[in-house]
Amino acid sequence: MEGSFLCVFKRALLFLSLQVLMICFMHQGYSYGVEGKITSHTVSVSSLLPSPSCSPSTSKASNRKSTLEVIHKHGPCSQLVQDQNPLNHTKILLQDESRVKWIQSKSFNSSDSLKSLAVASLPAKSGITIGTGNYLVNVGLGTPKKNLTLIFDTGSPLTWTQCQPCVGSCYNQSDPIFNPSQSSSYSNVSCASTACSQLSSGHGGSQCNGTCLYSIRYGDNSSSTGFFATEKLTISPTEVIDNFKFGCGENNQGLFGTAAGLIGLSDNNISIVEQTAAKYGKYFSYCLPSSTSFTGHLTFGKDSTAPSSVSFTPLSTVPQSSQFYGISIVGIRVEGEPLSIPSTVFSNGSAIIDSGTVITRLPPTAYSALRTTVRKAMANYTTAPAVSLFDTCYDFSKESTIVIPSITFSFAEGVNIDLDPSGIFYVEDASHVCLAFAANGADSDLVIYGNTQQRTFEVVYDVAGRKLGFSPNGCS
Repeated sequence: MEGSFLCVFKRALLFLSLQVLMICFMHQGYSYGVEGKITSHTVSVSSLLPSPSCSPSTSKASNRKSTLEVIHKHGPCSQLVQDQNPLNHTKILLQDESRVKWIQSKSFNSSDSLKSLAVASLPAKSGITIGTGNYLVNVGLGTPKKNLTLIFDTGSPLTWTQCQPCVGSCYNQSDPIFNPSQSSSYSNVSCASTACSQLSSGHGGSQCNGTCLYSIRYGDNSSSTGFFATEKLTISPTEVIDNFKFGCGENNQGLFGTAAGLIGLSDNNISIVEQTAAKYGKYFSYCLPSSTSFTGHLTFGKDSTAPSSVSFTPLSTVPQSSQFYGISIVGIRVEGEPLSIPSTVFSNGSAIIDSGTVITRLPPTAYSALRTTVRKAMANYTTAPAVSLFDTCYDFSKESTIVIPSITFSFAEGVNIDLDPSGIFYVEDASHVCLAFAANGADSDLVIYGNTQQRTFEVVYDVAGRKLGFSPNGCS
């Protein structure tokens, strides 16, 4: 009898301990299932809304010497001259759809010829028209250095900026336009050089008149044309890249916003990743903040302060979209439970990760399963009308806190990523909060893992090692 009583007492004590542990987790904003999987997030509605003031993020990369601060173009941390009109979310989502359609159309065409890619349109973010994520970094160019604000894009190879003189036309930018004649380290690239032959849009042969030229036309027919040149690029006071190859654009047309240009991070022989291979080992990482009110970072190379808790999945090559970084998504979980998605849905198609696409695009079969499960979990909340890409929206204007289901993406080699709450919903305002995913036209279409779902993670690109890593809590 005594042994039986002791057994019951131990079970009761264990149950009480588990209850206390669960309460502790709930105070931290998480609810865990019996197997230790995150099943839900308890968040305040106000935390989902951007603040009107800039709050520098708590970042794991703050002490790394080769780090650039990342800001959102439309947030209070941006120094760019903003449009007079308020931020239009519907317009942003339509522009995001435009970029996705462009990427999808290119995924069915051969990309063996880099020159044909450049002529047809390089997959780059063009201000607020083609790339709507608008994450920006500030670099120094020239001697003495001039500070320039550039959009960064993992789908673009060439780094370029507007240059004086504007022989054709230049759009309005916030920074003074770079003047190469005032830099002692500027040099044009010769037509006969190896560097020019590597440039996809370099006009060699009979069309070349001594100096290498470049020309890029984007998906909305915006364009940049000018000289292919070398210059000193300053990342930080201690990190300087000599003879960096870039485009010095003297004829630039289209809606590029007010950024000075673009920094290309794709795996290509003219991108900054390849040009700095000897210095940084084709290794870079970034963290996109949870809202436009915070800052993130872009870091080149790996040092002793790099995150140690990184989960790596293989990088693959998407034959029809080789300028992008390919990944393998194998499944999705909601509230810790795998969605009922046939294994062929993800295995039959390709997937990429893209810093310039805002909203993740899923196979319609996978999206339908995700939507159904999320709607069931959120059944007690007031719904809101569908808008643009989104068909699952809620009105939280009368709520102070909400409980939202966890969403976990499973990648190849057992990598499971629990999305941050900021990566689950797209917020216009408290009365219109929508599930931040959209369906492709067909299950065979290219899957795109967008930047909303990457928020707060340190996303690590070990290009030399052909792997992509995720580390949680990379920034706030």
